[in-house]
Amino acid sequence: MDDLRLRRAHILGACIAGILAAASAAAQDATPSTPVAQEVPADDATTAPAEASALEEVVVTGSRLRRPEYDSASPMLVVTREETTLSGFSSLSESLQSGSITSGASQINNAYGGYVTDGGPGANTIGLRGLGPSRTLVLLNGRRLAPAGTRGSVGSADLNVLPTAMIERIDVLRDGASSIYGSDAVAGVVNIITVKDPDETTVEAQINQTEAGGGGQSRFSIASGTSGERYSVAGSLEYYKRQDLTLADRDWTRCNQDYYYNADGSRADYIDPITGKFKCYPISETGSNGSTINTLGTLAMDGVPGLGTTGTRFTRWRPNSAVTEGLVGFEGVSLDSRDTFDPRMLNESLISPAEVFTAYGEGRYQLEALGDAEMYGEVLVNRRESEQTGYRQLALDYWTGSALLPSTLTSAGKVASSEIAPDGYSARAFIGFGNDHSEQTVDFYKATVGIRGDLEFLDGWRYDAYASYSKSDAEYTFQAFLIDRMKNSLDVVAATPQTPAGLVRNGLTCRVNLTNPNAACIPAPALSAAVIGGVLPQDWLGTVWKDVTGTTKYDETVVSATIDGALFDLPAGPVSAALGLEYRDASIDDTPALDSQNSNLYNFTTSTPTRGSDSVWEVYAETELPLLRDMTMVRDLSLNLSARYTEYDSYGDDTTYKVALKYAMTNWLSMRATYGTSYRAPALFEQFQGATTGFQSNTLDPCNDYGSKNPNSARYQNCASEGLAPDFQANTSVEVVTLGGANAGLEAETSDNFTAGIVFQPRLPGDWGSIGLAVDYYDIQIDNGVTQAGAREILNRCYDDVNFRSGGGYCRLVDPRGDGNKLTVYDSYINLASETVRGIDYNARYDVTVGPGDLLVNLRLSQFLEQNNRLFADDAWEKLNGTIEYPEWSGQIDLDYRLGAWTARWSTEWIGEMDSYEYIFEDKEANQENTGYDFDVPNYFVHDLSVQYESDSSWVITTGIRNVGDKTPPIISTGYYNRVGSSPLYSAYDYVGRQYFLNVKYAF
Repeated sequence: MDDLRLRRAHILGACIAGILAAASAAAQDATPSTPVAQEVPADDATTAPAEASALEEVVVTGSRLRRPEYDSASPMLVVTREETTLSGFSSLSESLQSGSITSGASQINNAYGGYVTDGGPGANTIGLRGLGPSRTLVLLNGRRLAPAGTRGSVGSADLNVLPTAMIERIDVLRDGASSIYGSDAVAGVVNIITVKDPDETTVEAQINQTEAGGGGQSRFSIASGTSGERYSVAGSLEYYKRQDLTLADRDWTRCNQDYYYNADGSRADYIDPITGKFKCYPISETGSNGSTINTLGTLAMDGVPGLGTTGTRFTRWRPNSAVTEGLVGFEGVSLDSRDTFDPRMLNESLISPAEVFTAYGEGRYQLEALGDAEMYGEVLVNRRESEQTGYRQLALDYWTGSALLPSTLTSAGKVASSEIAPDGYSARAFIGFGNDHSEQTVDFYKATVGIRGDLEFLDGWRYDAYASYSKSDAEYTFQAFLIDRMKNSLDVVAATPQTPAGLVRNGLTCRVNLTNPNAACIPAPALSAAVIGGVLPQDWLGTVWKDVTGTTKYDETVVSATIDGALFDLPAGPVSAALGLEYRDASIDDTPALDSQNSNLYNFTTSTPTRGSDSVWEVYAETELPLLRDMTMVRDLSLNLSARYTEYDSYGDDTTYKVALKYAMTNWLSMRATYGTSYRAPALFEQFQGATTGFQSNTLDPCNDYGSKNPNSARYQNCASEGLAPDFQANTSVEVVTLGGANAGLEAETSDNFTAGIVFQPRLPGDWGSIGLAVDYYDIQIDNGVTQAGAREILNRCYDDVNFRSGGGYCRLVDPRGDGNKLTVYDSYINLASETVRGIDYNARYDVTVGPGDLLVNLRLSQFLEQNNRLFADDAWEKLNGTIEYPEWSGQIDLDYRLGAWTARWSTEWIGEMDSYEYIFEDKEANQENTGYDFDVPNYFVHDLSVQYESDSSWVITTGIRNVGDKTPPIISTGYYNRVGSSPLYSAYDYVGRQYFLNVKYAF
């Protein structure tokens, strides 16, 4: 047993021993006392569900047992629909991804539309404890919500499919529950509970309008229900729309800059000689968000320097008709002085737009047979239409000796081979091509039918069995240049008299037109200043620039049956148990377009189909033993045990278990502790993703201009050891290869999850109100965790490693440099040796009468003590806690004041300060002064204000302001993190800015 597991065992043993000892001592010579009705723990539950009274039995999230109280040994957060409305959230996904639920962990949302993410662009997912969505289980009414999305990496529930109009509350179990729900409930469970038996029709509309324009949201819904003596039905229809928010819509995204610093704190960014200001969207040795445009690339040649450039020998050129020597018609430009900004870059989506249509229905029917059985069913139908606008550069390679080259370049030497010039090229035109568009349409269906009733031959026992089928059927389209057509259009010869006029330009035609009468190839434009500037013939574009469409299907079938009831009685109460069986079968089929499969997309990702299936049988059991109850100093002492046997078709079998102990000393003080294990087979896409080869910018190469680094730094030494010159500039893209791990030894991951907490609810004197406090500690360790390290992370970590290629680590995933010093990175799904997360949740709730109304204060704080991972067992721990995107502290405080029909709320969300100096530079003394980088972000506060009026005539009107102070994200330097503008790409920061919202609800 390693040190971490030993520590957990000691902590668990101490907690259990302490609780049992305290309970035993308190119980000695005690006499039974009058039973006291259970109270909802004040630690997290913001509002007790109406059905959770001492007179009814409920099933609490995280358990299969019915119980007479809404109480649990596991820490849980309950958020009501009313709270999400008061907070101004227009969609359920926004509410679930808020910092108070996710503890500040980064989430995939609509700001990631331009990035490769699991679920594809437009998907919204949730991951608890910073462990990602694949380790967080999402339930709808206690039953699994299947994955949905596009491309080959579909493996998590898309929050877009949830029926917001029918939601009553959200239960967030912040504890591992694999033995209860299955393998993927590692970090926790999010259970979406719908309204039961609504007896009215509700029409609702919400508008969120941003002050600065763009990014607005609107939602319209109708929900209704009816019931009879033996039946009830309910359902909803809703429409949600989110408008596009572009980089041009916000001041802080219009001018991305490097943010480098001198030792005296002054800015060291390059000053654009054209504007006299720091350059916007530059391209530097660390790889900024900009890209070289409107320039020409060649072998090193003598020439005339352009504005802001020194030297006489260049590999990059800008058209200048006044130049008559050197490379006639061109001036030489350096890395900094190249053209990198195109106004059309600002058309890129900051928040990608989406339209979502959702229909939901549920019903129940009393059979009056089979043990007073009830048939029930649910149907969920959802369509998401999302799109993104990007910016595309076109690198057009002109072959050596081509008739399309100017005479000054026809005899120039070859630079290198490329996709469209396999034998090498003499000149590459870096063209600012303009905007491109991508679209996704995802249709999601889920149908559930079940039956539950009494087991007539077992007194007090009930059964519940259901079958569920879900299907995600998606289509995705993007635009790309086709390699074969590009190559043919650049391979030109003199046209013949028989060549159709439409296939001739300047007396030239494609060679293929003479050998294949059906080719209909349009010659590429001759290299010119206009072409380099992005003026391209439309007839040529119409043949080489095409829409490319792929499809993704994901199917999941679940069959489950559970029985539960009382086994026997103990002095403290009945021993209850639940036994169950579950079968799940899932399949994925992502079929990219043929051009993508055949590697025919120029400078774009190449993908092969992702196809595979897996099934699992599981048997589980849970029991709860009431050890002591209603005694002096022992209100309740109970032990919950659960276990699950899992057998995957692909990954064999394993057993998981969980032990939970709950000790309520009095009505106002209780303690709890849990320890559990999990076994998660890799998701289908992690197993079967087809070989995907993508190309990322050459600016990703860590050795670009490495001579500007400290000669004693590891990166400097490592780049020099490869024979690269200090002023080296990569001129080829970085190849990134991704592949599912089923055929490469990918293993299932296992984990241990420990929690311990205390709940304090003292009775305050007089009119001081009521208070509840809770503190919960958690400790999770994942072994053989399935993940990707990321190409940028792999390269940076490899080249900053003092042991470099001799030391293993990340360098194991980087091939030695190939032709042209090309880098190839393997970012496939692998097993991380270990990943650990430890932290503490603090929760407080205070309710008191103030003046004529009531004040409610709700405080939630999360503190991460540890967020570590390591790629290989012999690697040192990567300590992420407190670094950018991994805050140590986060929290939220809500102040509600209720006065009659009015409720006013002030809410503050907080993300703690973060810095990455020690993490990046492996030096505790690193800072802005001695590194030249700014990787320190301050505390981030966002304040919200809302007012709600609820009339006697069934009107509820809520209005307010989100981000009252119009807080913008902090700034960091370029080089190590994906950025939006000059800010981190991080979901906990508000990119939208101040917005006003209005929600109107009418029930009749």
